[in-house]
Amino acid sequence: MFENLSEKLDKAFKVLRGKGSISEINVAQTMKEIRKALLSADVDFKTAKSFTAKVKEKALGQKVLSAVEPGQLLTKIMQEELAQLMGSEQSEINLTGSPTVILIAGLQGSGKTTFAGKLALHLKSKKNKRPLLVAGDVYRPAAIDQIGVLAEQVGVDVFQDRENKNPVEIAQNAIKHAKTNGHNVVIVDTAGRLAVDEKMMSEIAAIKSATNPGEILFVVDSMTGQDAVNTAKAFNDILNFDGVVLTKLDGDTRGGAALTIRSVVDKPIKFIGTSEKMDGLDVFHPDRMASRILGMGDVISLVERAQQQFDEEEARKIQKKIAKNQFGFDDFLKQIQQVKKMGNIKDLAGMIPGMGKTMKDVDIDDDAFKGIEAIIHSMTKEERQDPKVLNGNRKKRIAMGSGTTVVEVNQLIKQFSQMGKMMKMMQGGGAKQMMQMMKGGGGMPGMK
Repeated sequence: MFENLSEKLDKAFKVLRGKGSISEINVAQTMKEIRKALLSADVDFKTAKSFTAKVKEKALGQKVLSAVEPGQLLTKIMQEELAQLMGSEQSEINLTGSPTVILIAGLQGSGKTTFAGKLALHLKSKKNKRPLLVAGDVYRPAAIDQIGVLAEQVGVDVFQDRENKNPVEIAQNAIKHAKTNGHNVVIVDTAGRLAVDEKMMSEIAAIKSATNPGEILFVVDSMTGQDAVNTAKAFNDILNFDGVVLTKLDGDTRGGAALTIRSVVDKPIKFIGTSEKMDGLDVFHPDRMASRILGMGDVISLVERAQQQFDEEEARKIQKKIAKNQFGFDDFLKQIQQVKKMGNIKDLAGMIPGMGKTMKDVDIDDDAFKGIEAIIHSMTKEERQDPKVLNGNRKKRIAMGSGTTVVEVNQLIKQFSQMGKMMKMMQGGGAKQMMQMMKGGGGMPGMK
């Protein structure tokens, strides 16, 4: 996420590294590089110029503490200004109304329908709501089918009327259906076009007028860059929407839309799509995103994701097993399943401060754990429970059965042993020793 921009900003900061103080000359050089980095990320010139002018003004106005290097000070100022540029604070979705009506708008291919499904899951699992998905795109039969499939995937009801070609009537009937059947949120997926046109705008405006939505969300593909901002402006002029959803942020996006959209339409970014999976939806936090862009990580979001997957009862069982030296490969497998549920591995690594740069050239696909899982599944029950029995012949058999090598099997056993020691230390409060062990960790099967 934003790897290219992060890399270019890091190069810009190099101008200040080793400097004893902030001066007009070295700040001007740095700002020039930062402006270049922003423009290459598809931030519009006006926004890039205004942003660097603010940063420069703040940097030159600061009294540099002897304990703070100029580069560190500028990073802090950048983090604050980037967060400000993207909206400063998190903006909550409005869930008032009985039922709450949420209107989803955007161009064709922006990820509207997928987002509607993700939002339904988000409201169901995190807000304890009973959402109803509405197939409001009457032009594409595939869209009606798609929203039906998504509704099934996330376990919510869907309202479809294939005979009716009037999207306004469909939306109105859906609200009646929701009231009758106990749904407290109605998510209306509207039709998109390949480009902004009068017919589409009139249709969405008519749906808005007929349904009186509590929330209108504009969905935009972040990979379209500056075009996304122009489209947002056109939609906002007609709809006066409440918030923006940036999809496909897990792709090789330049990030310009995220940095520019707030300043152009003055509407908050409320959600970001972080993967193709249905749980790949995050509430947008400007300060956390600013930290990630600058390579400072996002520990808070990482902890939140971990907490969502945390099973208290399972944790107690694991704790007992560790205390008795009974932690086996089956338990290790359960831990892997929990990590996988948290999201894309490379994205998670990018949330750890300093890891973004380290992981830049490391190829970790979504199947990063495949090799590990295959090795464990090729073990017998006895081997999984008691790794000490794994001799040379057993390792050869496991390697053949899992399509890996004996070296990879040995590597996993070593990592497993180290992990067991770490867990033991954590229980005994030996955090310093644990950190020392982590430094000599080695690689993982599945990472190239």
